[in-house]
Amino acid sequence: MHQEGPGHPSAEDPEPPRRPAGSLEAEVLAVLRAAGTPLTAGQVRERLDARQRGELAYSTVVTIMSRLHAKGLLARERAGRGFAYTPVDDASLAAGQMNRALDGGADHDAVLTRFISGLSGRDARLLRQLLDAGEDGG
Repeated sequence: MHQEGPGHPSAEDPEPPRRPAGSLEAEVLAVLRAAGTPLTAGQVRERLDARQRGELAYSTVVTIMSRLHAKGLLARERAGRGFAYTPVDDASLAAGQMNRALDGGADHDAVLTRFISGLSGRDARLLRQLLDAGEDGG
């Protein structure tokens, strides 16, 4: 038995297929990377709408961008009453993940010790150089 009404699309008006999980986040990141300059949610929405058949709600784009910022994937700066966003570069993203891993560990010293003991000889030498340079300049 076929039902129509709320939650049950009619044959004449089928709902558009849902995006796979995470695809809108990937599209937002692609738009921001292509722009090469900070964009507001409204600007991102315009560019997404130009790439797609349907329109996205402004609140949907704001939510996606806020979630990406909370995940550390976007940086933001004030732009009027809202924010303009830029993607975080890969090195900053990796550094942020490492800091969160250290901060989330029950034993900070043990986490850092295990990380360092797993470094290759090349990475250990680079880390030593960076630490030495920091002591000289800091």
